[in-house]
Amino acid sequence: MNLPKRDGLHGRYYLIHEPDTAPELLAEADVCIQDVFDGTALENHSAFPTVVRSHNGTPFLPWQILERYLGRLPLKGFPYDEAVAFCDALRRLAGWREIGHSLGKYIEKTVQKRYFVEGEKDNYFSCYPPCTVSPELRQEDVDENLLRFTCYAAVCHTVYGASFESVTTRHLFGLVSQLRPDIVKELKNNGSGKLPPNIQKRKTEHLTASANDAFAVIRITARDCSEECCAEALGYLCEALEHPEFPRSYSVEFRGPEKIYLPIPGLPKKGVNQLFACAVRYPRLHGLIERYARLAMREDEWYNNMSDELCAMPGTFAVFALGMEGPEWLPLVCGYLDLCDDEHSSLQEKFIHAFFKKFGFTRQTMPVLLHGVQSMQSLDPAKEFRSLIANDESLDSLLEIKNRLADYLPEEDEHDEDAKDFLWRGVLWAIWGRESGNGGGEIIKAAPDALKEKYRQVFA
Repeated sequence: MNLPKRDGLHGRYYLIHEPDTAPELLAEADVCIQDVFDGTALENHSAFPTVVRSHNGTPFLPWQILERYLGRLPLKGFPYDEAVAFCDALRRLAGWREIGHSLGKYIEKTVQKRYFVEGEKDNYFSCYPPCTVSPELRQEDVDENLLRFTCYAAVCHTVYGASFESVTTRHLFGLVSQLRPDIVKELKNNGSGKLPPNIQKRKTEHLTASANDAFAVIRITARDCSEECCAEALGYLCEALEHPEFPRSYSVEFRGPEKIYLPIPGLPKKGVNQLFACAVRYPRLHGLIERYARLAMREDEWYNNMSDELCAMPGTFAVFALGMEGPEWLPLVCGYLDLCDDEHSSLQEKFIHAFFKKFGFTRQTMPVLLHGVQSMQSLDPAKEFRSLIANDESLDSLLEIKNRLADYLPEEDEHDEDAKDFLWRGVLWAIWGRESGNGGGEIIKAAPDALKEKYRQVFA
């Protein structure tokens, strides 16, 4: 095969977007498109950027392959099923990140700019301009399958994209709603149709439940809060999350007859809090709660129905429920804290306060403090902490941790004295707050005589 020299980064792939692209290279790109359909195309993630290869081994950028394919589809009589099949195949091969942006630009060009009039953005931070239906648009010029493909793209942003891509989902659904609200209504009622029927909707003696992948929401209405009912609710959550088509950021809307919540002051009194407060009362369900937590916990994913200041990673309430049961759940708690977004998430502070008020500072519980300090920008102390730490066992546990700070740092920082010092200052702040500065002089001065030496070692 006589192809020109590769012109991509480091000669890793061919570029095919230029007007003078060699015809034989475009023909090979078309072979690659057919290979994606046939399942014979190959991917290569070994270096940046990711490439896809035809069965002949010719490499291309995934998004350029997508643009070439979509760019030749008719906009009247749009082949919805074929387009979805291709996009799904390419996504599975290369990953959503490689095609999501280009898919969005295609919708912008073929739907937003053709069917709508774009206004001015409300402010600099708005992602999309307000759009109103063009007064010149005739209904017969609107292709239903192209609108359905827009909804497909909207669902993909929710299911496969990062949590912030829900903004794009809402925008695309908003466009389609102005032209064909019935299409969006069908998605609201039944989702994309990719979930099995017994997950889409379920009704038993104890509960009624539904899962909607298009709008990333699980709804459960319980008739009682018995062990059997809680087991069914938890099992249903796990089944939904085990399905690859369900989003990783989502809402859990739970309603039950017992309005009880986890014993952690300040947590939002949402249904998901109520669910795990009910379920954790039954020791036989603890393993099922852990299973849900481990399925749900994902870095940079969120419960969508929490306000920004109380944002929470999926699995949060399950972890908190088990964590308050006893130290045997500390590996789960520490794993959760390691996944928390230290720039946005702070709900874990309320758990940490309640946890140490209940269990105290011991050799067994101290790792929670270390992981907690690193889980957020600033872990502030509860007022009770200075009295809880003021005993031999707790101070000895703290000193032991001080000598093992490297165990709690990333491998690349294990021998970095500045990193150790920064972590230790965070630990001291989390116990004593502002008075921990300047060598803790005021704290040492106020300490009982029998403990002063240990306080000096803590602040040394």
